[in-house]
Amino acid sequence: MTAQIIDGKASAAHLRRHIRQQVTERTAAGFPPPGLAVVLVGSDPASEIYVRNKRKACDEVGFISSAIDLPEQTTETELLELIEQLNQSNEIDGILVQLPLPDHIDSAKVISTIDPNKDVDGFHPYNIGRLVQRLPGLRPCTPRGIMHLLEQADIAAQGAHAVVVGASNIVGRPMALELLLAGATVTVCHRFTKDLADHVARADILVVAVGKPGIVNSDWIKPGAAVIDVGINRNSAGKLCGDIEFETAYHRSGWLTPVPGGVGPMTIAMLLSNTLIAAQQRHTTAN
Repeated sequence: MTAQIIDGKASAAHLRRHIRQQVTERTAAGFPPPGLAVVLVGSDPASEIYVRNKRKACDEVGFISSAIDLPEQTTETELLELIEQLNQSNEIDGILVQLPLPDHIDSAKVISTIDPNKDVDGFHPYNIGRLVQRLPGLRPCTPRGIMHLLEQADIAAQGAHAVVVGASNIVGRPMALELLLAGATVTVCHRFTKDLADHVARADILVVAVGKPGIVNSDWIKPGAAVIDVGINRNSAGKLCGDIEFETAYHRSGWLTPVPGGVGPMTIAMLLSNTLIAAQQRHTTAN
């Protein structure tokens, strides 16, 4: 058995083309293009790369991207005041504050300050609460991107046993909610989980989002399972790798996302989708 590779780059490119077409139609009808403010505090190398890719994607689909780079010593109060200004701006439809933030800034407070209608990361308690209530609004980008990949690959979540390894607020917890919404039976594994191998072995759909190479042994995978590797790490040779050993998983699973080229591109595509939705909703509300 060899897995069918789920090509996140191709799916993301298709979605970006669709978003670009919608933006073109929107501007032709006399509406301004969606505006996204991307805020970066400090100079974390990984964050700088992520932000640069997001800004490039905005340009590709015709968004107005407002790049706001702040020094490491920016205070929490200064950042919160900036967010309040962006909340009030008629030119900004979406606000993204790149995480992680410096230690002296409370990330939870920052996320909660963003207007929920401009929260294109989907992390605001209001938006997470809507997902819990099965009334999704703006949804966390990585989990929604994963659901899009499953749908594109015709992998049915309804009735499947899905196992999520990792319980972060950014991926693991909202991922479980997305899978529940789609009708899966969901198990969430975390650092206190006993016998991880047993849980993994029963997964029809396996999502691993820990950020630790080899956290899941590929031999544990149920033959034919759909395996989504969210981890982005560098091995001893400096090469990008996921949380799962790829070659073994490739010969055991039914579907598999590569790293890189799997989940990552979909995260950015879903950020663009959320920004377009936010712009459309703001216009509808205004009228």
